[in-house]
Amino acid sequence: MSFHHLCSSPSSLLHDPLPLCNLLSVYPKSTPRSFLCSYNPNSSPFHSRNLLQVTHVSVQEAIPQSEKSKLDDADLPLPDPPASKSYVWVNPKSPRASQLRRKSYDSRYSSLIKLAESLDSCKPNEADVCDVITGFGGKLFEQDAVVTLNNMTNPETAPIVLNNLLETMKPSREVILYNVTLKVFRKSKNLEKSEKLFDEMLERGVKPDNATFTTIISCARQSGVPKRAVEWFEKMSSFGCEPDNVTLAAMIDAYGRAGNVEMALSLYDRARTEKWRIDAVTFSTLIRIYGVSGNYDGCLNIYEEMKALGVKPNLVIYNRLLDSMGRAKRPWQAKIIHKDLISNGFTPNWSTYAALIRAYGRARYGDDALVIYREMKEKGLSLTVILYNTLLSMCADIGYVDEAFEIFQDMKNCETCDPDSWTFSSLITVYSCSGRVSEAEAALLQMREAGFEPTLFVLTSVIQCYGKAKQVDDVVRTFDQVLELGITPDDRFCGCLLNVMTQTPSEEIGKLIGCVEKAKPQNIGQVKMLVEEQNGEEGVFKKETSELIDSIGSDVKKAYLNCLIDLCVNLNKLERACEILQLGLEYDIYTGLQSKSATQWSLHLKSLSLGAALTALHVWINDLSEAALESGEEFPPLLGINTGHGKHKYSDKGLAAVFESHLKELNAPFHEAPDKVGWFLTTSVAAKAWLESRRSSGGVSA
Repeated sequence: MSFHHLCSSPSSLLHDPLPLCNLLSVYPKSTPRSFLCSYNPNSSPFHSRNLLQVTHVSVQEAIPQSEKSKLDDADLPLPDPPASKSYVWVNPKSPRASQLRRKSYDSRYSSLIKLAESLDSCKPNEADVCDVITGFGGKLFEQDAVVTLNNMTNPETAPIVLNNLLETMKPSREVILYNVTLKVFRKSKNLEKSEKLFDEMLERGVKPDNATFTTIISCARQSGVPKRAVEWFEKMSSFGCEPDNVTLAAMIDAYGRAGNVEMALSLYDRARTEKWRIDAVTFSTLIRIYGVSGNYDGCLNIYEEMKALGVKPNLVIYNRLLDSMGRAKRPWQAKIIHKDLISNGFTPNWSTYAALIRAYGRARYGDDALVIYREMKEKGLSLTVILYNTLLSMCADIGYVDEAFEIFQDMKNCETCDPDSWTFSSLITVYSCSGRVSEAEAALLQMREAGFEPTLFVLTSVIQCYGKAKQVDDVVRTFDQVLELGITPDDRFCGCLLNVMTQTPSEEIGKLIGCVEKAKPQNIGQVKMLVEEQNGEEGVFKKETSELIDSIGSDVKKAYLNCLIDLCVNLNKLERACEILQLGLEYDIYTGLQSKSATQWSLHLKSLSLGAALTALHVWINDLSEAALESGEEFPPLLGINTGHGKHKYSDKGLAAVFESHLKELNAPFHEAPDKVGWFLTTSVAAKAWLESRRSSGGVSA
């Protein structure tokens, strides 16, 4: 640790560290002679310039470069050296040089370190401590006492040593000895002993100084009790102590950890204005503060400010940044931070990998998440239940069936965690969405054997699985189980029933009508009109569909309408499909389906089901016919249909593949654009000619 003059503050030493060779005291009665000797610096514990001085000066030790950023290491004052110094050159090859080295304070300092080690290892009682000090072989001076206590690490013997030295030498500045003893407690993160020693100081009539409070505050920080650090900081003024910018910078971290975000950020604003030196630990706390509050741009700004100030990020900071980017669902920025971490020479630890899996898993970056997962396995790092479930949930959402099975098997073989209800839910969802009935049933059985009852979410997935396999009787049986378990069907469950209807042969749809009626009676009106060929009074279907839209949650409205339109298309009821689509437009459930510019008119189908997309195409073609053939409106140079370029996550086919086939059936002049995947384009001339031919042939339905 470092020392500086009585008149210095901890911050002054941090900013203007003295050279390592600075004036080393020996004895007050030393002959005032100085010698300049050249010798191997590695032979000295100071590794300094080759200055050996034996005048009456103070013991000082400069801050190593690696310690400059550690604001907790506030230095403690010692007596001032005299103003006059003299130097005499001595030939380093002379026999006198080695004699002088032995007599120098280098040698004495080494002896004091050994004394500190002996005191650390002796029994914590007055007799043994006294024997060790007596056996030192020479009189101890005030500077010697400071060096000895400063190099101790045992919190049990340190207070006994302090009391012995206070009684035997009657130091002129008792507070200095108390402060270095407090540093011993800080090394062992023993806040209780620090606070007890502070009380003893006051009982003895010793007035604490800035270094006293700084040391206790940093001990509280390191002990993980930031609220205590705040309490000690707020006591300073009552003892006439004013914190310097080193202590204030440390308090940014303490206030942040204690939950006083406003004070932490206020101090940070002041730190930027006054250019305080802030350590990596405090920056880490600031990143955490912004991350918890959802200010993810603030996290990145702190990171950039760190780099601009020359403060090197540590692994904790990188991990917190990765965690924040995961919460923000910014996997691309997590990738950049991960690359920075590697390029700066850090090795990812468990927390790094966990943050990356969460970031990639939440954002459904499947391949990236699996790379990190396999790298963890190669390094022998265990995953938690939460990480396994994050991966399985991701696989369920993006259709990675084989990968999900691999992860589940690995989890079962893992000795550190067992599958829980969420694990089985994700696995059943994977199998259900891909139509693997036997695997889904086996997973459901394993879930029950593990002591978990299936939730509504799980049973919804199972019904979806039976629907894909067209096992309608099993759908009805599972629905009955839901009611037997006392579970009330929600909007998603009812939407799943509608979705199953769209995949069910028309002759078996009747089996599902009863389920729909029990689950959500509001649905049954439209379904019966569609399935049972009920026409009803004019406007009744639209009215009941409007009531249905009003009765369901906003997160499922589009799914409901998609299913109803798909059912209409399957039953060849295009007019009903158009009515539902129009209602969706009026309720802003479907937005941005058509766009017009001076160069291109477009139809956008990316967010629609197949039936809804075909219905929207039918409406658009009718609109184009009316515009060109009846109103005489001029088309722009290009017309386009955007289906999106992706495929369905549980199917080899996407909307683009289906539409390519459908457009050929219509003999439409739209062709897939070679440079714009998922786009089908045609010219205004070709479109008009095709529309003319459709009208002359009777307008074949789209």
